[in-house]
Amino acid sequence: MDLELTEEQRLVQETARTFAREEVLPRAAELDRTHTHPKELVQRMAELGLMGVAVAEEWGGSGLDTLSYVLAMEEISRACASTGVIMSVNNSLVCDPLAKFGSDEQKSEFLRPLAAGKLLGCFALSEPDAGSDAAAQKTTATRASPEGDGGWVIQGIKNWITNGPVADVCILFTMSDRTKGVKGITAFILPMNTPGVRCGPPDRKMGIRASQSCQIFLDEVRLPDRLRLGEVGGGFQVAMATLDGGRIGIAAQALGIARAAFEDATAYALDRKTFGQPIAKHQAIQWKLADMATEIDAARLLTWRAATLKDQGVRFTAEAAMAKVFASEAANRAAKEAVQIFGGNGYVEDFPVERHYRDAKITEIYEGTSEIQRLVIASNLLKE
Repeated sequence: MDLELTEEQRLVQETARTFAREEVLPRAAELDRTHTHPKELVQRMAELGLMGVAVAEEWGGSGLDTLSYVLAMEEISRACASTGVIMSVNNSLVCDPLAKFGSDEQKSEFLRPLAAGKLLGCFALSEPDAGSDAAAQKTTATRASPEGDGGWVIQGIKNWITNGPVADVCILFTMSDRTKGVKGITAFILPMNTPGVRCGPPDRKMGIRASQSCQIFLDEVRLPDRLRLGEVGGGFQVAMATLDGGRIGIAAQALGIARAAFEDATAYALDRKTFGQPIAKHQAIQWKLADMATEIDAARLLTWRAATLKDQGVRFTAEAAMAKVFASEAANRAAKEAVQIFGGNGYVEDFPVERHYRDAKITEIYEGTSEIQRLVIASNLLKE
């Protein structure tokens, strides 16, 4: 693994950093306060090539590598975690499975406009009774005719679907044969304007409030077989391969949140005075900052390693889980300590660290909880 970034990667990092600092950060607090989807910022990310970073240019993407994607994700999330996760879902959970499992016809119809940012995607696996246990899902896909040539009829409910209220396309997972467990799951490409698709009201969340999510209700939704993604019964493979890559994106999001907490706390510690000197002079504060900086560096190295392995085309499941669990927990510790450094000011909306604290928590939950990441890591260790 080469820790020296290429000129192209540095350019991506600097482009994302400038955009995040000048256009995203000034709006972050207000977007959070009003729970507003940042439509204009998403459009600007599309113009900068950030909505399909690692997708080949022939399919509308920027043709860059996963590490470039991670670099951009950290910068955007440092400014606004909500904007970061909108970008992450479109890249990791929508474009990536289409690039891996989609036919050329599906790529032409859906991947190209998604990667170019002309459409926005979402990923629907979780349900009211099926989060970590994908096999417990109740959304069904049945053949419209016994001969199997009439397409599919889909019925069910999906929960906590990031981008759901504003998405154009959904990567949807259904149970097509309950007797086969995870081998009975089939994935589809669902245009959100299909008759029978209805979004519930946006979720009112603790954090990442500008990233809208909702329940999706599927009432006798009819899809032609050409919109099936992958093989019948191959949906679990699609989901797990997608989530492996998605965890790298969430690790990068967590890294950005941690960095925001650390940088804001450091600036505050140098400015705030007690007992006649900046609080940064107090050893108790110095130790907090030192721990934050060390964990951020470690999280970044784990995330870069997972991204590099993905780019090399080798298995990276355990490494992505390690990056995700460590970065998400480091972000929560950094945000917690940042609030402590700010003291009473950290507990009010006038200062940014209370937002970082609220935003950090979700990174330990979505795309696989910390508990699930540890199971994934252990499972891979015990195979060796």
